[in-house]
Amino acid sequence: QVQLVESGGGSVQAGGSLRLSCVVSGYTGRRYCMAWFRQAPGEEREKVAIIWTGTGGGATYYADSVKGRFTISQDNAKNTLSLQMNRLKPEDTAMYYCAAAPRYCSADYWPTRADFAYWGQGTQVTVSS
Repeated sequence: QVQLVESGGGSVQAGGSLRLSCVVSGYTGRRYCMAWFRQAPGEEREKVAIIWTGTGGGATYYADSVKGRFTISQDNAKNTLSLQMNRLKPEDTAMYYCAAAPRYCSADYWPTRADFAYWGQGTQVTVSS
């Protein structure tokens, strides 16, 4: 059973930075499509960034709202997924979730929320103006 544990959330002022981490355990040896989602109160959970962690990996997806500010990365040796968030805005305030999909992903197909079988418990990010 794959388990995901996020950390790194907190409260910052607009323009600040945070780095989220997600430690993944329970791998069976296969690689996954990994992602960060976020959900603000009263809103749908939305994709923030996605990365393919397998062979030839590195392909990434970013939501338009975070392009140029957020960077997703993975360290396979440490089984850790990260999200570097710079120039944070109040509208970035949300619960952030790490997720894993047991499938390949690329620019030809970026998984939807339904494709992600494994989820962390979330870490709160609050950005004040």
